[in-house]
Amino acid sequence: MKRKIYRYLQEWRKSPDRKPLVVGGARQVGKTYSIRQFGRSYRSFVEINFITQPAFKQIFNEGYDTDSVVKQITFLRPDVKFVPGNTLIFFDELQEYPDCATSLKFFKEDGRYDVICSGSMMGLNYSDITSNSVGYKSDVMMYSLDFEEFLWARGFGDDVVESMLAHMNSLQPFSDLEMQRFDSLFLDYVATGGMPEVVAHFVKNGNFGNVLAMQKQLLEDYEEDIVKYATGLDKAKIRNVYRNIPVFLAKENKKFQITKVSPHARSREYVGCVDWLQDAGIVNVCHCLHQPELPMKGNYDETKYKLYYHDNGLLMAALDDESSTDLRENRNLGVYKGAVYENIVSEALAKQGYGLYYYNREDGRLEMDFFVRDNESLIPVEVKATDGATVSLNNLIKSENYPDIKYGIKLCRKNIGFNGIFYTFPYFCAFLIGRWLKRKR
Repeated sequence: MKRKIYRYLQEWRKSPDRKPLVVGGARQVGKTYSIRQFGRSYRSFVEINFITQPAFKQIFNEGYDTDSVVKQITFLRPDVKFVPGNTLIFFDELQEYPDCATSLKFFKEDGRYDVICSGSMMGLNYSDITSNSVGYKSDVMMYSLDFEEFLWARGFGDDVVESMLAHMNSLQPFSDLEMQRFDSLFLDYVATGGMPEVVAHFVKNGNFGNVLAMQKQLLEDYEEDIVKYATGLDKAKIRNVYRNIPVFLAKENKKFQITKVSPHARSREYVGCVDWLQDAGIVNVCHCLHQPELPMKGNYDETKYKLYYHDNGLLMAALDDESSTDLRENRNLGVYKGAVYENIVSEALAKQGYGLYYYNREDGRLEMDFFVRDNESLIPVEVKATDGATVSLNNLIKSENYPDIKYGIKLCRKNIGFNGIFYTFPYFCAFLIGRWLKRKR
């Protein structure tokens, strides 16, 4: 499938001063496949996997300099060729041997060969990787498919997305036919999520058969990762947090509360569990701002947060089977629609590079789902599961107490509009908010 990371890799290769590249991200989002596809553009592609080929951990025994590493690789793989200026070396599953990152400095200084590193649980060892290669690597995060990539998989071209963005820029509402078509496609995306294997299966078969089973298997795979990689922490507690995410998302107040995860649970007993899930790429953490003002970084309460799955397909698998079936067969999200829409928007914002922040005043009378920003202002983003009143959004914009807020965004199942205070966009436009803000300037 066509992926955005491929464009990034092409631009990276064109850069005359490119550094070895470290591609991060959760497991099974398509990192290895995409890098292999990119590797075909080189005359020589050398792939080393530290899990399936543990013997290659020995290639650094004689040193981390390029000549020593290449010599040891050819000793184990005499069939590979190293063509200066046209060879890509791919170190996969870097988390299994983070010391490999020490060699990146030497590959950068040598300059004859391009190097890409990746790994599914790499965030857990990222401090080791960074300390071993500071200043000699570039980083990029890869995610599951966003809605644009999903549209590509369904056969739509770039012109369709440009047309959607043009509607947002001009504030011209979509036609009834466009609204129906895009909304239907978006609900397909909500149901499948963006994990490549699931999307490929759905597109190939044209129906949801076996989709839920594949999503549930992914949930189990992540639990297996907890058992395998969560060293030094209580694995049962991490699983408790992981399994309770949909429970809290289904509540009116979606704040995650450790004290309600299990009877007699205490926050101090769960220190590090949420960080572990975040580092593994399994969840997106949304922090509660102290005040809705700039800057957002550092302006939040570390004890108050919401947890979202990094891919909506995992949330669908975590819901009861009846709710998942209802969405697929009847396009009905039922009691979970608030949770699902918030999760899908959190995912869309994270994939655009936004940090996730929300606000909930102590008295509960003012709250906001998300915030983004442009050069001059803080922009509240309200996710409306129903066509109800937008009291908090109006109050944040109109109040003199929040001078950083000049306008807002409302996401819902309605057409494009602007009332002089906030912009209204359909959910399926959420993945374009970043591009719209840039063009808006």
